[in-house]
Parts: sequence; structure tokens; C-alpha cells
Amino acid sequence: MVTPDLNPPGALKAEISAGMVQLLHDYTGRGPTQARTYVSDDLVTIVLRDTMTPAETSLAAAGHGEFVLDLRAKVQATMKADAVAMVERVTGRSVNVFMSTNSIEPDAAAEVFLLAPVS
Repeated sequence: MVTPDLNPPGALKAEISAGMVQLLHDYTGRGPTQARTYVSDDLVTIVLRDTMTPAETSLAAAGHGEFVLDLRAKVQATMKADAVAMVERVTGRSVNVFMSTNSIEPDAAAEVFLLAPVS
């Protein structure tokens, strides 16, 4: 079996970034303004910036940052199946693990996918 090249010029990375921005837009009503995907061997990492909605920004400014982070964790758990399906479709590989985290200051997020080994 031929191992797919997961470090091509930017096309694969751009498609993953665009897919994640669209998913976040679909789930939250607003996508991040910046997204960059990194691919290395069995690891796909998407770093997103300017991710929070105006409501989340207002809540965080009012001292409810933990609530915002909890809400984001629930959104990401809800969209997990769609995010995994998108990465699997684009890479042609199965995803074994999906992890997600957010930061309020600075406003950023990371979506991490551990791909199954190629047999």
C-alpha cells in the first residue's frame, strides 16, 4: 500500500483549514478569521485565531471566561463527528483521536487529530 503524502504543497492544508472554518461557522454562526493547518506524519493540527462570537467575547469580558470555555468544549464535542469526517475525507486516513482546546486571551483554539497508522 502506498502511504499518502500528507505534507504536499498547501492544497491539503488549505482544504482542511477551510473545512474547519466552515464547520465552526455552521455550529456557532461565525467562523474564525484565521486558520492554519499543520500536518506531520500521523498528526494534523489546526490553529484558529479570533474564534469567539460577540456574545462569547462579552461574556468573557464580564468575567465569565470559564463559562465560555465550557460552552466551547460542548460545541466541539457536538461537532466532533463532523470534524473527524472532514479530516478523514480530505486526508484519506482514519482518525483515531480528536482533541480540542480554546484560549480566551489570546482568542485562539487548536483542533488536533491523531491519524491511524497506515497498514
